[in-house]
Amino acid sequence: MYKAFFGLKENPFNVNPDPRFLFRTREMDEGLACLTYGIQRRRGFILLTGEVGTGKTTLLNKLMEWLRGERVATAFIFNPRLTVNQFFHFTMADFGIHCASMMKSQVLLQLNQWLLERYRAGETAVLIVDEAQNLSPEVLEEIRLLTNLETATEKLLQIVLSGQPELEQILKQPALRQLRQRITLRCRMVPLSREEANGYISERLRIAGANGEPAFGGEAIQAIFRYSSGIPRLINLLCEHALITAFAEGRRPVTSSIIDTVAHEFDLDMPPQAAVQPTKGEDSASNLVNSLQTLGHVMDRMRKGD
Repeated sequence: MYKAFFGLKENPFNVNPDPRFLFRTREMDEGLACLTYGIQRRRGFILLTGEVGTGKTTLLNKLMEWLRGERVATAFIFNPRLTVNQFFHFTMADFGIHCASMMKSQVLLQLNQWLLERYRAGETAVLIVDEAQNLSPEVLEEIRLLTNLETATEKLLQIVLSGQPELEQILKQPALRQLRQRITLRCRMVPLSREEANGYISERLRIAGANGEPAFGGEAIQAIFRYSSGIPRLINLLCEHALITAFAEGRRPVTSSIIDTVAHEFDLDMPPQAAVQPTKGEDSASNLVNSLQTLGHVMDRMRKGD
């Protein structure tokens, strides 16, 4: 719609977690290094956490891209609302393992045999579970038991659990202490800093084929960070709709007033009760909390087409 108007070849701010648009920050590089190291060293359990919209799934897709290049067998569970039987069915299907019976005992025997064959061939298998904070305790326990598939020295299956910060709280429950104790590596995603947010916007525009003319004014970029508090998904939301609005109005570059309008439409502007002047050190924390609290509401509105 607006690509030709802004000199772009594709949409730079789609919400899809496209690994081509991965913006490399220190935390992102550390997270990717943690994941690849844990898998290569067969460390068993790796935990990835971060607030909603901070790029966990994008990082996982980048990891999957690397794993495919290394010809590593993978299973990616992205729907955590599964029963135990459904979990095993999806896992086996994603690994491409045929099992004549879906009885759990037969599934585990077949999976163990398949993993042993890969291990003897010097190959690795990785199970990735996204949105793991929504897994039932029963499924979490079954995932823990999968780490019992091992040789005398190494784990046969590498497992990545990814979820929102509440996943860490869930794992602190006494009933899950055995699972918590088996997590060997932890990595955490955080919102972008102001400088990183500026670079994030510029890099996505560059990858989308920007011709060098600025799409956003300096004050507009400042407004984007203020409303998003550095959360990449909110940055994408603001930028995408701001470009559409600017195109419709024939205005280039995008101005801060357009960002204000878009933020208001998606309830990202400061709520009245937060207008009280914060004390020193509380401003950024308050903005982050407000943004995170509204993100769920925003995504609901987008899904409904509001």
